[in-house]
Amino acid sequence: MSWQQVCTTADLEPESALSVEVRAANGAVVPVCIARDCHGTWHAVGDICTHEDVNLSDGEVFDTTIECPKHGAEFDLCSGRALTLPAVTPVPVYPLTCDNEGRVFVDVDTRPEEK
Repeated sequence: MSWQQVCTTADLEPESALSVEVRAANGAVVPVCIARDCHGTWHAVGDICTHEDVNLSDGEVFDTTIECPKHGAEFDLCSGRALTLPAVTPVPVYPLTCDNEGRVFVDVDTRPEEK
């Protein structure tokens, strides 16, 4: 795994998101949406809506979902699954961890199996 620091735990309140770019092992730059759900749980998903080329991090976080700001498609932050039209394809979900010093890390080179 290739963990990279993307922000700190002080950077996001619950039900908010931010956009980061993470360099993969192959050199590609991966746009990632870092989000906190209503319970304060941290998530990392692909930042580009699968329906349209729009940053999900610019959308609203509700409960455990994020809404695309362009057409309102909603995605589950835990599984990446598209929950509402017009999106039908899930966004990728990336492993995320927070350390005792408040640093948030993401690994874009390892993805859990789709749920």
